[in-house]
Amino acid sequence: MYEYIIGKVTDIFPAYIVVETHGIGYQVAFGNPYAFSGKLNQEVKIYLHQVIREDAHSLYGFSTLEGKQLFLKLISVSGIGPKSALAIMANEDHAGLITAVENGDVTYLTKFPGVGKKTAQQMILDLKGKVAELVGEEPATPVTATNPALDEAIAALKALGYSEKEVKKAEKALAPQPTKTTDEYLREALKLMMKK
Repeated sequence: MYEYIIGKVTDIFPAYIVVETHGIGYQVAFGNPYAFSGKLNQEVKIYLHQVIREDAHSLYGFSTLEGKQLFLKLISVSGIGPKSALAIMANEDHAGLITAVENGDVTYLTKFPGVGKKTAQQMILDLKGKVAELVGEEPATPVTATNPALDEAIAALKALGYSEKEVKKAEKALAPQPTKTTDEYLREALKLMMKK
């Protein structure tokens, strides 16, 4: 198992980043890959979780150790796989997620893609009292980008599993703000998704 990787972010895609170290580029799935826009070709440390399946070996990345620990707690819940857990964590309001689990707020939890009422109830049952110590926020990364930033943010939302209808609604709400970066668009879109 890998604990972390230190290397340069060489590419950013809607669902993952590429981290190069010692001449090898590692594909690392990330909740908000565009948070690394300001760190392109800079050295970063990313905490990792490796998932090995019959048809794929996947790496999931996190900016903080607390983020990785929260991910591990989420995938321990029946009905939540790595992709769903990453989509849940893409919204950086981890304190809100933890509060919802602790307070048994099913309505809040069902706002995440792929989380229905039954899964939300299972999250509360399995995680209540076990995640309160993980209130670490993913660090914000400043970025410098121009439109097609909105297109990249929309692609990232689709990669996280949001429906076409949800994505179009977010796109419509964000389109009048042409000066935002991809990271800002994505953060704003995720906030909008949680308010639906």
